[in-house]
Amino acid sequence: MSTPHSPALLRSDGSPVRVLVVDDEQMLTDLLSMALKMEGWEVRTAESGFEALQAAKEFRPDALVLDIMMPDLDGMSVLQRLRQSGDDVPVLFLTAKDAVADRVAGLTAGGDDYVTKPFSLEEVVARLRALMRRSGTAHAADEEPILRVGDLSLNEDSHEVERDGTEIELTATEFELLRFLMRNERKVVSKAQILDRVWSYDFGGRSSVVELYISYLRKKIDAGREPLIHTVRGVGYMIKAPQ
Repeated sequence: MSTPHSPALLRSDGSPVRVLVVDDEQMLTDLLSMALKMEGWEVRTAESGFEALQAAKEFRPDALVLDIMMPDLDGMSVLQRLRQSGDDVPVLFLTAKDAVADRVAGLTAGGDDYVTKPFSLEEVVARLRALMRRSGTAHAADEEPILRVGDLSLNEDSHEVERDGTEIELTATEFELLRFLMRNERKVVSKAQILDRVWSYDFGGRSSVVELYISYLRKKIDAGREPLIHTVRGVGYMIKAPQ
């Protein structure tokens, strides 16, 4: 399933990433396990909430695929216990529910992304890759970790950002937004694309959140300097170095 455009993900020590898949449908866990192993990842499965907590403690996964509806301890409760224990593993929720309220509830509880059944295996893999890259738990094997646009640099491994040698402090969301812009240097990206790639779920058309975070970035990146972030009216945003 890996392609030249999706290089293998590795942990910081160079070992394969680890993913824990939790669902009470064995056919589904077997299918997901097979797909993730094809990526070169280490995979462990669990069929109940309590089993998932024990596996997370022993396996120390880099990402968790977690079904919400389970017979003993539901996914929300599993996540709550993990967070209370100080485990901040990125979590991708699986559920048959498609209501926006359920999606928001899962994300509010501390989940990182959400996929509804039925889903494509490619989508699950893509979202897991994004979660692990975004959390800093994994990096691409053949990718240069530093992005540069003009005098601006972003280190994807250490999450350090500098402009003209001056360090810039960003929140996790600001960092991911800037990374998306820099990965698309000199390309116009729409608000819809930003919502999909940075937040990974639907804001119900509330594109104002993009405008807000673009303004945050401009204050930190461009204030008092030659602007790098540009608005293309009616289309979206673009980052490019001054001519």
